[in-house]
Amino acid sequence: MKKFNIRKVLDGLTAVSSSSSSSATAQPGTPKENDVVQETLQSEHFQLCKTVRHGFPYQPSSMAFDPVQKILAVGTQTGALRLFGRAGVECYCQHESGAAVIQLQFLINEGALVSALADDSIHLWNLRQKIPAILHSLKFSRERITYCHLPFQSKWLYIGTERGNIHIVNVESFTLSGYVIMWNKAIELSTKTHPGPVVHISDNPMDEGKLLIGFECGVVVLWDLKSKKADYRYNYDEAIHSVAWHHEGKQFVCSHSDGTLTTWNVRAPAKPAQIITPHGKQPKDGKKPEPCKPILKVEYKTTRAGDPFMVLSGGLSYDTVGRRACLTVMHGKSTAVLEMDYPIVDFLTLCETPYPNDFQEPYAVVVLLEKDLVVIDLGQIGYPIFENPYPLTVHESPVTCCEYFADCPAELIPALYSVGSRQKRQGYSKKEWPISGGNWGQGAQSYPEIIITGHADGSIKFWDASALMLQVLYKLKTAKVFERARGKEEKGGTDIVEEDPFAIQTLSWCPESRMLCVAGVSAHIIIYRFSKQEVNTDVVQLLEVRMQCEFSDVDSPDPGGEQTPTLPTSGASSSPQESEPPTQPSTGSNSSDGPRDNIPCLQVRSSTLKQSPGYQVELVIQLVWVSGEPPQQITSLAINSSYGLVVFGNSNGLAVVDYLQKTLLFNMGTSELYSPSEPYQRQPHSPRKARQPSGALCDSNDGSNTSEDRCKSPTSDAKDNSFSRSRSSSVTSIDRESREAISSFHFCESFPRKADGLMNPSLLVGTTQGSVMMVALSLPPTGDQRLQQPVGISSCGTLVRLKGGILTMALLDAAGTLLPPSYEQWYDPNASDEEKEKNRRRRPASPPSSQEGQDSQYAVLCSEKQAKVVAMPSQTRVYKHNITETSFVLRADVVLMAGANCIACFCANGHIMTLSLPSLRPLLDVNYLPLTDMRIARTFCFSNLGQALYLTSPTEIQRITYSQETCDNLQEMLSELFTPVETPEAPNRGFFKGLFGGGAQSLDREDLFGETAAGKASRSLAQHIPGPGSMEGMKGAASGVVGDLARARIALDERGQKLGELEERTAAMMASAESFSKHAHDMMLKYKDKKWYQL
Repeated sequence: MKKFNIRKVLDGLTAVSSSSSSSATAQPGTPKENDVVQETLQSEHFQLCKTVRHGFPYQPSSMAFDPVQKILAVGTQTGALRLFGRAGVECYCQHESGAAVIQLQFLINEGALVSALADDSIHLWNLRQKIPAILHSLKFSRERITYCHLPFQSKWLYIGTERGNIHIVNVESFTLSGYVIMWNKAIELSTKTHPGPVVHISDNPMDEGKLLIGFECGVVVLWDLKSKKADYRYNYDEAIHSVAWHHEGKQFVCSHSDGTLTTWNVRAPAKPAQIITPHGKQPKDGKKPEPCKPILKVEYKTTRAGDPFMVLSGGLSYDTVGRRACLTVMHGKSTAVLEMDYPIVDFLTLCETPYPNDFQEPYAVVVLLEKDLVVIDLGQIGYPIFENPYPLTVHESPVTCCEYFADCPAELIPALYSVGSRQKRQGYSKKEWPISGGNWGQGAQSYPEIIITGHADGSIKFWDASALMLQVLYKLKTAKVFERARGKEEKGGTDIVEEDPFAIQTLSWCPESRMLCVAGVSAHIIIYRFSKQEVNTDVVQLLEVRMQCEFSDVDSPDPGGEQTPTLPTSGASSSPQESEPPTQPSTGSNSSDGPRDNIPCLQVRSSTLKQSPGYQVELVIQLVWVSGEPPQQITSLAINSSYGLVVFGNSNGLAVVDYLQKTLLFNMGTSELYSPSEPYQRQPHSPRKARQPSGALCDSNDGSNTSEDRCKSPTSDAKDNSFSRSRSSSVTSIDRESREAISSFHFCESFPRKADGLMNPSLLVGTTQGSVMMVALSLPPTGDQRLQQPVGISSCGTLVRLKGGILTMALLDAAGTLLPPSYEQWYDPNASDEEKEKNRRRRPASPPSSQEGQDSQYAVLCSEKQAKVVAMPSQTRVYKHNITETSFVLRADVVLMAGANCIACFCANGHIMTLSLPSLRPLLDVNYLPLTDMRIARTFCFSNLGQALYLTSPTEIQRITYSQETCDNLQEMLSELFTPVETPEAPNRGFFKGLFGGGAQSLDREDLFGETAAGKASRSLAQHIPGPGSMEGMKGAASGVVGDLARARIALDERGQKLGELEERTAAMMASAESFSKHAHDMMLKYKDKKWYQL
């Protein structure tokens, strides 16, 4: 037996005792000492870390844009930050508190960002490194933050609060200035009511010394920073939501809660220069227009050549009930109302200049919606939108299943892209995407990666996931195969799900042959072939399968009671009944006076189906109602292109379909798969009541309403399931335990019976109660005979039994190398016969025989609780490992890693583990992610080369790696957000403006807000917290001059901070010494003239 170096196993491993970790006994067929597989994988090959997050930021709350760096930042309600640059440049980071991000402010062209959170903290992020880090934080304790403003090229950040006060923070040191604008000084002294929170702060574009402050109640104050008093006060009797300046600083616009816009001249505070209601109906008698919904935000942008743009959100009239959210663009005399698909969270107008005192020249509007990001081109007639290059449509329909294929055939991505590019929408803006900052990483990973997502509307998306990027390649709509029922009356009550009847439940894909098989929640299966040519299909090939429970059912009106298979069985094998599937509508009964029988849940379309290049329907399989009992949902599915077979199973049993001959070959109840001599044969249980199975596969919002088959694990019993309350199935626990479902399949070339000398095509079948059975397949020769002669199938009984339901199975050869299922090379089914034959080559099978008494294969079997390795054909258990005692495994895959194979497992308690093959040594055990959401369980999947992913929110895919090599190279592979760019020149003041004092007035804010002039702020107001990125963040900073400058700047910051602390300590010590000296002097004077006996 192989000797293990235990010291190399990770410290703190939570594996069970070593006696159960790996055990081998001297039985016939066990590998001898000199035959032991030399395993190369060690614990040093593994390390777990997050890589990238793709998709739309979940629950967005705020947004900011750096007009020089061309980087967009989005904050969310869960404290996440997502940063976007050019296509492929994106970054995710998280505030530890998880509080909502209420506002973001870039330090323009500085590579830094300030975030304000709902917990009244502000943070400074360093973006000059690939993984941004917080440099400083400031936590307010006595006041709530409502608004922030950071002027361009200023280091002083204005912070407005709920109490109506304004505090000023130095963003370099993150210290508060002693300069405070108190609300009672800002408003008129005669005002008896509090003006409410600060909703706006901005400085006059032409005079930095004048600060415009907007209070919620409708009062706006122009504050003179030098004289510390209000110059003007502007009163309006409607609440203010936002304020925007004209670039010349002589006018500003306010948006109000009654849907009005008021324009004010700075020097005329008595009344607005103009009041308009953009969406209000103008009464003929000259009265005020009817009030509208609040205008939540307005932006006022000027152009040199023409009229200014006024962009606003909200303000629609109240009679537009049910109308979608709109963005209004007012330009000159034209008003364009742009309808959005989702409510608007925020919008920003992108302008050519970062200087507020120059003509703004707006060119685009970025609109952040609740579930989308839209960029509108202001420069083209009709305001078309830009084509979005980011993978933000993951959640277009809720994701119901997910598969990940790393290191797949290189020609697949170009093939999928070529058919997918024809699906693109027209009418986009002709211009380049305006958010174009950052640079791509220099990734060492060059292998192709594909992610497939199945969705609630029946669509399937193929994504190119190579090099830490994500781009949609191709979208397949499976619902096109079926008729769409218009109402409940038309459905006839045969549906088993109320919503999303086409939702994808599971899929099986063969990358080499490009065959795709998908199973949906309505107990339907569709087999697809890939073709580059368009075809019209007059009649969709349909096969209806009748699967029913094998237990006798006294409640059933069927007098026979026992299972009646569709096809007569001889021993354990089935022969095909018909060569052509029924193409006419089913003649099953669905009358009101009798139970539904032989009725499928969905109706296949009867009209001609136009099939574009890409995936085209080969065959539709539908399970039908049986004697009033609805079909059970599919729990497991597998396709093999070399054999031309599809196998699927549920809680009633399994069925094998020959998709070449379009016939049902095998339809057997789970209990019948056990050989009668086996001890594992199931006894009939109490009869089941007819029930309506759950159809909810996922909830589009929170994922809490989930199906038992896919979400929890396909296999766990109720007693092992700590999440049973989250499951939506109505099956009782007794019923669930009595129904053994099929949970896993694996096609292979192996030895179906014990001590077989010859290898045969075989099928491994795993069940929810831990049994693994072998099924032998007898295939006719290839060519015409394959299409005419029947395929023989026979059950060979039980191979082995494990604790917990079976999750994955695989086969290794004697050297420990993975034996993948055989496959057929892809050929275009619509090509000429010569081309088909040229490309149709069946992959050569493994060596055809085994020497007498010697094992040549290992079967690897993994369940929810343990893993076993069985030698074949002797069927001797050689290794066993108990993975978990207290939890259960949700997902397990046999993957290729560093040139060798291992089992990767994800447990419900959050642990991610890997086990070596074939000896099942623990190599990695990390407590990564406690299962907080069933969405994670449903979508978590491992792939080759140390890659894995899951849906971390309904809209986002989180990719992780468990490879040490990838972790080491991650810095190089990640994109860079900050690139050195020259700041544009400031606008020219002109000769006359310079001569007569016009143009922008600058202000030395240091003189006003510095400690010497303003004094120190109250220490109890806010607490300074140095960020973790202060020093460590610099390690990953960009190299070269920029990196050195950044490092020097941070070092100076830290040195300044330390010197400041030292200065404070020195001052405290000096004060203490002075106090001591004074006391000593007083004592000396007191006792100076007294005798010793007077003391």
